[in-house]
Amino acid sequence: MKTKKELIQLLKTNVSEFNEYRYKTNYEYINLREANLSEANLSGANLSEANLSKADLREANLYGADLSGANLYGANLSGADLRGANLYGADLSGANLSEANLSGADLYGATISRSQIKTIIDSLNIKIGEE
Repeated sequence: MKTKKELIQLLKTNVSEFNEYRYKTNYEYINLREANLSEANLSGANLSEANLSKADLREANLYGADLSGANLYGANLSGADLRGANLYGADLSGANLSEANLSGADLYGATISRSQIKTIIDSLNIKIGEE
């Protein structure tokens, strides 16, 4: 079992090896609470069921990442690229989503707060007109 520090280093340097590690350990619980992953290229990373609460993911590339069931409570995702990310069932309540790109992201069953609704709609470039 790798330490939190080792997991962060592996994620930052080789997402493929990180994913292989997850596979070999039968997707063991990953605790990355408060991890600094800002500006990291995490494209395609398997972070399903991971604890990323209060993690710094500013400007991170999470294009196509699997964040299904992840705990992102209070995470900073401002400016993050979440295009096509699997956020199925993820807890996004309290996460900073300002300027995050959620185009094509799967938000089915995700937990969000009322205050995040406008931010999410804006990130999807949806315009709501008056009837």
